[in-house]
Amino acid sequence: MNKVILITGASSGIGRETAKLFQTKNWRVAATMRAPEKAEDLQRIADVECFRLDVTDTDSIKKAIEGALEKFGRIDAVVNNAGYAVVGSFESAAPEQIERQFQTNVFGLMNVTREILPYFRQEKRGFIVNVASVGGRMTFPLYSLYNSTKWAVEGFSESLQYELEQFNIRVKIIEPGPIKTDFYDRSAELTRREGLTAYDWFIDKALPNMKKAGETAPDGRVVAETIFEAITDGSKKLRYGVNTKGILTARKLLPDWAFFKVIKSAILK
Repeated sequence: MNKVILITGASSGIGRETAKLFQTKNWRVAATMRAPEKAEDLQRIADVECFRLDVTDTDSIKKAIEGALEKFGRIDAVVNNAGYAVVGSFESAAPEQIERQFQTNVFGLMNVTREILPYFRQEKRGFIVNVASVGGRMTFPLYSLYNSTKWAVEGFSESLQYELEQFNIRVKIIEPGPIKTDFYDRSAELTRREGLTAYDWFIDKALPNMKKAGETAPDGRVVAETIFEAITDGSKKLRYGVNTKGILTARKLLPDWAFFKVIKSAILK
């Protein structure tokens, strides 16, 4: 029987590429998103079924999982990919932006994980793949909210793997560096506060350089390939970097002041 993967945030970028890749590897795919009616291209692919799922809506999560089980008869892996970035100075962030950033990137991921665990425990198997970021192990200016959510995902995932190992449930963390997706455009939300201009020079200098890194990066297919590796390599490896270019090694080896200098020189050049 073909294995089944459920992917959140599958309407574009990494999630969409992951759905397409797994289908070519003879997996059946439950591609979930907030507006499945807009994913006509995915719906035309054999063994791909689109379901409505909003990670901030527990009822929609339950219905998507039930729908996938009814359609395919099983779920072998869940990829928590849905997320976005609030970008800009922390001081200019509205309380609603802060709450929504955590509701999606952290609590939404936890919601999906909590809902799939009873099924995985019953089956005594399963993979939970959490798409974090290189920004969950280090930080970038103007990404304080996004970075803090991805650090939370890292801590949650690392702790979770201890308690789930007894049920043969594997937790995997994917840590992409710069990837060419709509992350820097459609999936990014800027903070703004009327009358607050003190950070403008910093934003005008830093954001174009960070966006440029994404424009010259590989696309979401390299992340999809890493997700496939994480699920199929048979190892107990927890973390998988993608296009990190040695930056996490530098973070580990360099003292704070030296590493921060490297980041500032690259972003504020």
